[in-house]
Amino acid sequence: MTRAVLVMNNRAGTLAGRPELPAQIVAALREAGFDLTVIGEEVTPDISDRLEAALATDAPVVIVGGGDGTIRSAAARLARTDRVLGILPLGTLNLLARDLGIPLEPLAAAEALGRATPRAIDAGEVNGEIFLCQSVIGLPNMVGRARQRFRRRGGFYAVIRVVLAAIRALLHQRPMRLMVNAPGWERPWRLWTRAMSIVNNGYEEGTGLMFHRPRLDGGSLYLYVSRKFSVGWTAKMLIAMALGRWKRSSDIRILTGPAFSIHSRRRRLLVMNDGEGAVLSTPLQYAIHPRAITVLAPPPKDSSE
Repeated sequence: MTRAVLVMNNRAGTLAGRPELPAQIVAALREAGFDLTVIGEEVTPDISDRLEAALATDAPVVIVGGGDGTIRSAAARLARTDRVLGILPLGTLNLLARDLGIPLEPLAAAEALGRATPRAIDAGEVNGEIFLCQSVIGLPNMVGRARQRFRRRGGFYAVIRVVLAAIRALLHQRPMRLMVNAPGWERPWRLWTRAMSIVNNGYEEGTGLMFHRPRLDGGSLYLYVSRKFSVGWTAKMLIAMALGRWKRSSDIRILTGPAFSIHSRRRRLLVMNDGEGAVLSTPLQYAIHPRAITVLAPPPKDSSE
């Protein structure tokens, strides 16, 4: 049996209204073949302290249940160590789990981790902050902050408040004046934009594929810049993404490289790394660390039995 330690974010959305689920997850992981130690809220209610308690054990596998932000926090502690990160998707988007092919249903995910094997993936970094999926600057962050503020309340009220925040941001947020530079460039790129996303390896374009990364160890950052960000344009882009045609838009610029620096007249910018907000000093220094995190990942669907 594989020795593992489990930490779950009990505030994750998937656990809401399902008090029986944590015990079922523990049972499923043990049934999947893990010799499991559980670091629960009785040890400490703070998720960061529980992650530290998990790392203090000698278990070679650290299984973390939560959303992309919780997974990011765990990965930052496990980077460049010999520990393996197991991901239980319990959040709203679960982008990394989707890209790794981990089932989004928690009990199915627990069973899949028992068959998974270690896989090294890249980690992005901005000013010392790790991100495994994407780092976002600009207008989407206002929506992200509203979602963080109201998600604990849940229900229809929270949805309405987030929608209102999104509409207010789309109507009133002014463009940012930024300057982007990268190693080897002869001159920086100056631009006005309302939204910019720096992605740890690039998105794939295809019918039904939205924000999907086919590769997580390509060693490159992808910078996506939107010149427009109105309500109508956003709806148009979502449709284009669903149809697999969004990269054809003249309003999207895509740059790629191992590092970027982003300068602003503002001394600090709000940055959302895998859904978690941080106010960082400018310039923002982005870099990628190839194969810095080892995760448990199911075998590819097309692999031979």
